[in-house]
Amino acid sequence: MLVHSRKGKWATWVLFLVFFLPLFALPLLVILAASFSSHWSGAFPSGFTAEHYASATRGDSLKALTTSLVTAVGASLLALAVGSWAALAAASLKKGGKRVLDTLFMLPVAVPSVVVGLAILVAFSKPPMILNGTRWIVILAHTILVTAFAYQSVSAAIVRLDPAYEQAAASLGARPSYVLWKVKLPLLLPSLNAAAGLCFALSMGELSATMMLYPPDWMPLPVQIYAATDRGSLFIGAAVAVVLMAATLLVLFGVSRIRTRASYR
Repeated sequence: MLVHSRKGKWATWVLFLVFFLPLFALPLLVILAASFSSHWSGAFPSGFTAEHYASATRGDSLKALTTSLVTAVGASLLALAVGSWAALAAASLKKGGKRVLDTLFMLPVAVPSVVVGLAILVAFSKPPMILNGTRWIVILAHTILVTAFAYQSVSAAIVRLDPAYEQAAASLGARPSYVLWKVKLPLLLPSLNAAAGLCFALSMGELSATMMLYPPDWMPLPVQIYAATDRGSLFIGAAVAVVLMAATLLVLFGVSRIRTRASYR
């Protein structure tokens, strides 16, 4: 903490609690409380019940959770591969070329995701490649939306790399491909894990573009949450939202464990 005096630390903690709880923690706590409630008659939900989780962990909800996990894992792996390759390529370009590549990869996140969804829907609804009505168009949309974050994370990590490692390997006669696979990528592994976790979390919560693209047999969990709340099933929607948060946090915890081990290699 940058504040060294005791009074300053207390003031900082008070400000943190005053602003953090209402803006971030309280809405999540209300969702958690609603998932265990049977009615909402006052400012907060009331009436304890666990029946909503029965609907949130089986049937269509379980299928939607599986759909979200498969979509997020697939999109994250594709985004990590494309973003890492592009970041490595951009590092060897001149300043003008790197700026063009940065703009290209940041364009999908510079516009609303619903615009990206519409663009993908128009582009892949006619020959030569028809993906409309399949799961692949959803995975493609998520990949396009999260690749920018993988690209930026890996690009920032490449800038921080010490070139002495590559120079030492090259001076010993190592081929460029060997330097890439045995020197550079292992050094980038913590950043790659962090980028994969970020891409996964963003894909798990993506809604706007997904609403325009998903087929009836490939409904991710955020779409089901929206559908449940839209038809008035607020408490079931809250339980499904808690399941979504829990699944995302569990995967991110696993990724963070891998990242911690990689940082000590």
